Amino acid sequence: MDDSTSAAPADLAATDLVGRFEAEHRIPSAMRADVHLLGDLLGRVLRESGSDGLYDDVERLRLATIQAYTDETPEAFARAVEIVESFTIQRADEVARAFTAYFHLVNLAEEHQRVRLLRERNGEPRNADPSSSIGSAFAQLATEIGTDAATERLQTMRFHPVFTAHPTEARRRAVSSSIRRLSEFLVERDLSRGGAAEARIERGMLEEVDTLWRTAPLRTDKPAPTDEVRSIMAVFDETLYTAIPEVYQRIEDVLHGEHPRDEPPLVRSFVRLGTWVGGDRDGNPFVTASVTKKAAGIASEHVLLGLERTASRVGRGLTLDATTTPPSDALLALWQRLRSADEDAAKEIAKRSPNEPHRRILLLIARRIAATRTRDADLAYRDPAQLLADLEIVQQSLVSAGAGRHAYGQLQQFIWQVETFGFHLAELEVRQHSAVHRAVLAELESGEPLSDVAEEALEVVRAIAQIQKRYGPRAAGRYIVSFTQSADDLTNVYRLARAAVGPNGTLPVLDVIPLFETFADLQAAPGILAQIVETPEFAARLDETDRRLEVMLGYSDSSKDVGPVGATLALYQAQREISQWARENDITLTLFHGRGGALGRGGGPANSAILAQPPHSVDGRFKLTEQGEVIFARYGDHDIAMRHIDQVAAAVLLASAPSIEKRNEDAATRFADVAATMDETSRARFFELVHAPGFAPWFATVTPMEELGLLALGSRPARRGLSVESLEDLRAIPWVFSWTQARINLAGWFGLGSALDAVGDEKLLASAYGEWPLFRTMIDNVAMGLAKSDDRIARHFLALGDRDDLAQLVLEEMDLTRSWVIRIAGGGDLLANRPVLQRAVKMRSPYVDALSLLQLRALRSLRAAPEGSAADPELQRLLLLSVSGVAAGLQNTG
Repeated sequence: MDDSTSAAPADLAATDLVGRFEAEHRIPSAMRADVHLLGDLLGRVLRESGSDGLYDDVERLRLATIQAYTDETPEAFARAVEIVESFTIQRADEVARAFTAYFHLVNLAEEHQRVRLLRERNGEPRNADPSSSIGSAFAQLATEIGTDAATERLQTMRFHPVFTAHPTEARRRAVSSSIRRLSEFLVERDLSRGGAAEARIERGMLEEVDTLWRTAPLRTDKPAPTDEVRSIMAVFDETLYTAIPEVYQRIEDVLHGEHPRDEPPLVRSFVRLGTWVGGDRDGNPFVTASVTKKAAGIASEHVLLGLERTASRVGRGLTLDATTTPPSDALLALWQRLRSADEDAAKEIAKRSPNEPHRRILLLIARRIAATRTRDADLAYRDPAQLLADLEIVQQSLVSAGAGRHAYGQLQQFIWQVETFGFHLAELEVRQHSAVHRAVLAELESGEPLSDVAEEALEVVRAIAQIQKRYGPRAAGRYIVSFTQSADDLTNVYRLARAAVGPNGTLPVLDVIPLFETFADLQAAPGILAQIVETPEFAARLDETDRRLEVMLGYSDSSKDVGPVGATLALYQAQREISQWARENDITLTLFHGRGGALGRGGGPANSAILAQPPHSVDGRFKLTEQGEVIFARYGDHDIAMRHIDQVAAAVLLASAPSIEKRNEDAATRFADVAATMDETSRARFFELVHAPGFAPWFATVTPMEELGLLALGSRPARRGLSVESLEDLRAIPWVFSWTQARINLAGWFGLGSALDAVGDEKLLASAYGEWPLFRTMIDNVAMGLAKSDDRIARHFLALGDRDDLAQLVLEEMDLTRSWVIRIAGGGDLLANRPVLQRAVKMRSPYVDALSLLQLRALRSLRAAPEGSAADPELQRLLLLSVSGVAAGLQNTG
């Protein structure tokens, strides 16, 4: 919406205000140019396609919110409120759409700047922090435990992101597609040399911005689970399929240099993808056994198409003559086998590749992969292991012929892709609530006809068996039991499985995983695990997996249960005790972290969180949920995805370094009294708020929680069936999302200020910030959450409820927390020690304020409507538009 290039004299004061605001936050010149260009294009579109006066009204509000943010006077803030109140509902609707579009463009410019810097540095960081890349992490680990031991840990490392069925991505996929095309134009513009090429690019960008403006910003219907599956497939197709093997190759190059090798690479495929999309049925009646099978089929179709194309591409490039690169005996034998199975194709390929044996093999392998996809039993591969065996024959033949570059170049990346994705792409995990299992078993024991719920629960097990038979045992088999509260909750899954397949049927391979979510469940976890491994089903599975066990920890419900501080400390203690129990029982443990994108759900930088974990709780294995906008933020761009995976892998590798484990253990011991004081005080303060009489309906009044159910974010209902008279069964996503929309972010910090005040010793707390990683991560994450909050706007939201006592409690705790966080982290302001993040937050804040004021206007009018009357659809639309815009601006929807 920037129009400084054509400012009239009367506009110079406004232009100067914007210029000073941008200069104060030190926006890099290249990014500033991108923001100005995109803003100019949007301004042009608003003039041409918006209603009369829209551009001027948008600019008036933009300048007013910048002024209010800059001088923070009540008068300036009141002026911004006055402008919003002067709009008609129709004009407010258009203004909300304009600001939302602007945020999408600013987010794009920021992402492009990150990519630009990564490419300038060739993907490598400039600092010497060992956790900044896997190459530096390996070097640090090798100095501590020796190169051989470090290599062994590198080769057994595992990073397992799981894309979840909680898509909080507030923007439509059509909007995402338009933004992606704009991103491609920005890349092309960087490479252009001006003139006609630049003019052509800007014309294309203007068309895309116009498309963005004209595209309806809100979904009319909630996406079906299969729509969510296809949305995730876009990330795989556009990014992950090529980015992951390139990460492996980059690490290999860092460790050994770019030269031909006669030995297999040091790096082994360490990424495994998981997905709950189409498998998570806890509270989601739309996820059925049929949906689960469709989800597996969609994923397999995508990965097999990818592998087929890769085999063809690599094969076409292997034009190595047999005289310069003689085939091995094993390769000749493989050719005979492939030729006899596919004679006509082999004859044609041999004709086109008369003396190129390696090329012939790859082209026939591509045909076998295609046959696997189309289920041609005569040619299809039985499983990925059979394909890998063929590829390894080709690779070893190239090595023996002295063609190391070809053996360990694109062919190696292809092998890594098969190892990483198999024929299933991502392991489809099933999740169900423990109470459902108990109810179904009770029905089975009653002898009465089964309900639809019970029939569906049995059909899910049969679906898992069918998926395993079709795509292999890696395709499905992890079965997560949410709200695990006893060993019976886990063995119940095996009882259901036996009932599903019958007394003589073959059980699917099942790894039943407990999910400990509430504070009480986290405390009970070690005892439950000790019982469960003694049961016949778990004991047998431990024998089959070389004593491997997975345990999931829930960040969301524990935080809603006892507050963010108590949950953080409880999760740390649970990991510590579970890890110790696993070591004592010779169990290889993988802790699965059920984290969300927002701070109230365990969000924040993943690498710093990994390095703050208790000793032996990582041990080279890190699994976590990735949800909503986080999926696209971390994995939506090729370069950013590579950087993220590299950083996480570095942290996973480094977490087991003796120096890191000693640091974390010593700090936990040294600051145990601080932790105890914080835990007790924070929980008491949190309970004072959430256990206050009438808190639940008050919460629903002062936030847009009820209205969020109207926003078509994902297929899952916002609640498990209860009214807002109770928070017990409110899902963590709307709990966090609602506080975020109200610019309070309470779920991420409430209770911390009182906890720090109870400790009271500023010098001691500063020492904890410097020496205790868990504490530092907590403080830094809260600083980010508070920086995205705004107490002026928060006061207006809180005023919607007739409870001054609760409003004052929230505001006092916010002020207290902000004061302590600034003192502990230093610098005199939130995020002073993280200038890049601080700049990003401050640059967005005035524009988020504009949308928050529009949301407040809509919410205030909806709350003032007579009880029992129908809600005004225009006000509801304005509210939902502002919700989508604030989500885009804050980049934390839940």
